Amino acid sequence: MGSISSSKANHALVFGASGINGWAFVNALANNYPDPGAFEYITAFTNRPLSAEQAQWPNSDKLRLVCGLDLKEASQETLEQELVNRVPNLESVTTVYFCAYIPDLNSEREIELNIGMLRRTLVAIEKLCPEFQFVVVPTGVKAYGVHLLGNFPFSDNLPLKETHPPIEEPHLSQLFYTHQYELLKTMSKGKNWTYCDVRPDIIIGFVPNNSAHNLAQWVALYLSLYRRIHGEGAEVVFPGTKSWTIQSNDSSHDSIARFAIHASLHPEVSAEQSFNVADSATPTSWSVKWPILCQYFGLKGVAPTNGPGPDLTTFLREHQDEWLAMEKEYGLQSGHLVGDDLSIPYVPYFLISQFDFDRQLDLTKMHKAWGDAKEERDVQGAWYTAFDRFRKARIIP
Repeated sequence: MGSISSSKANHALVFGASGINGWAFVNALANNYPDPGAFEYITAFTNRPLSAEQAQWPNSDKLRLVCGLDLKEASQETLEQELVNRVPNLESVTTVYFCAYIPDLNSEREIELNIGMLRRTLVAIEKLCPEFQFVVVPTGVKAYGVHLLGNFPFSDNLPLKETHPPIEEPHLSQLFYTHQYELLKTMSKGKNWTYCDVRPDIIIGFVPNNSAHNLAQWVALYLSLYRRIHGEGAEVVFPGTKSWTIQSNDSSHDSIARFAIHASLHPEVSAEQSFNVADSATPTSWSVKWPILCQYFGLKGVAPTNGPGPDLTTFLREHQDEWLAMEKEYGLQSGHLVGDDLSIPYVPYFLISQFDFDRQLDLTKMHKAWGDAKEERDVQGAWYTAFDRFRKARIIP
């Protein structure tokens, strides 16, 4: 299969468009990546309500936002009818970016929910979209067992490469990615469409609504409030200890989206492939990143020489009154504090403190597939862009 032509009316569907991955796919497409002729139509789906003002995407005649599409509860018939009723030019759909995801601490339920959503969507697209050619599914480095923490299986086999063997049972079958791969392989066999998946580590990015797993949002809220309470120039001790020096590769959602869009347009190099995806081939550590992050807020990030700094969520919870006063003073959006339904308080601790082992990624395959279009971002390019977007959306002052 050769490159997908940019001379035809390519039509992209982005499912989960208000999430950390989906938002960036829509943003890249609405900003005409990789070029103005690549896609004629972009349809972005969200479950929760989302206004154009909240979304912060550029104005584009190509873009249509469809809210209230519930992939979790919709029957096959209902989903297909919703697509027919709400998507103009549905027959022209060529490309699907499937970023919808429902987390569940019970692995069996997580598999059932997420595989069900993906299967119903693909069945509907196959039936209704005769030009359908490619689907991208963002997965992640759980494919290498990083979520097993102390039992991380590749600590002596770094950097992590797509050629690494699968993680061992029972962990392999408990991971919903495993079942996504099998579903994609089975459903696409003998068809006119194909697929790839992209594997980021910690995703750095903006979301217009709360995102349960968005570390950049937690850091932005914490450092904004820390400055208000302790003042400009205050020292902020890193909230972890052993993780201070570990090597890893952050994945800004802009890098993920832009590479994945490129991959979807070049099935000759991406079909049925998995790709590590991150900002830079050179790994970094919190010892480098933390001072840079704090500097954005006029603070001084320092090492944990006498134990870790405050836990982010505990600090936010203990200073809710100060946050609410700041919301009122600066006219900020409400509903982003710990305790909200969509916030998971253990996430920052898990991502900052418990990921205390080297897990750097090999990006050779990604960069070879991206070719001359390859992009890399540094710490400021990834994190400051996210913070700027949170500020523009009035989520932080």
